[in-house]
Formats: sequence, structure tokens, C-alpha cells
Amino acid sequence: MQGVLPSFTKKIFPKLEKAGIVETTGGIRGGYQMARPAEQISVLYVGDAVDGSKPMFDCQEIRARCALFDGNPPEWSTRGVCGIHAVMIRAENALRGKLAKTSLASLIEGLDKKIPHDVYPEQVSD
Repeated sequence: MQGVLPSFTKKIFPKLEKAGIVETTGGIRGGYQMARPAEQISVLYVGDAVDGSKPMFDCQEIRARCALFDGNPPEWSTRGVCGIHAVMIRAENALRGKLAKTSLASLIEGLDKKIPHDVYPEQVSD
């Protein structure tokens, strides 16, 4: 439904398996299945498993190169965290908090409410 390329899926499933999100199934029709209930897996955990928990914002500390100071900024101008970086840290913390509180089960529940009954009748809740 999401149009995810098979080549991308091949790259992420080993990471999901290593994180304990999915496990392999054997046999001719083998593949992957959930390793634990979707209620126990947060969207943040999946994202961190795939991309790592690296910061979303990469501060380049441009204050030291400010054109106003011709390459020689006064000490006060670079003291502490810059305003933009501080805002980005707060935004990232808020986003990560929301993702940590959102389970895969809640995503599935939202999807179940949207899917017409004639598309996947055995998977849609009444």
C-alpha cells in the first residue's frame, strides 16, 4: 500500500530483526513475522532500529563564521547553545516523545478504520 521498494525492504528487515521487532520464519513460504505484539512496539523504536538514534538536526555552528564579525567573533556571540539549535532540540524531543507514545497497534487501528470492508474483509474490525 505504501509503495516501498523491495530493495529497501531487504535492507531494513535485518535491522528490524536485530532489534527484536520481527523474526524470521522458515519453510518454502518463509519470511518475517512480528516478534512481539504490536502494542509493545513504538514507532520511535522502529525508526531508531532502521536509522539509528542519531540527532535529526545537525548543527553546523555557523555563529563562528558570522559575516558581522569578519571571521573573528567575540566570545559572547558563541557562548552557549544557539537559539536555532535550542529550538531544534526542543522540537526533536517533542517529536521523539510523541513517536515513543505511538504504538504500531495504534497505527494499525487507524488503518482498520479506513480500509473498506471489501478490500481486506478478514482484517477489518467491526
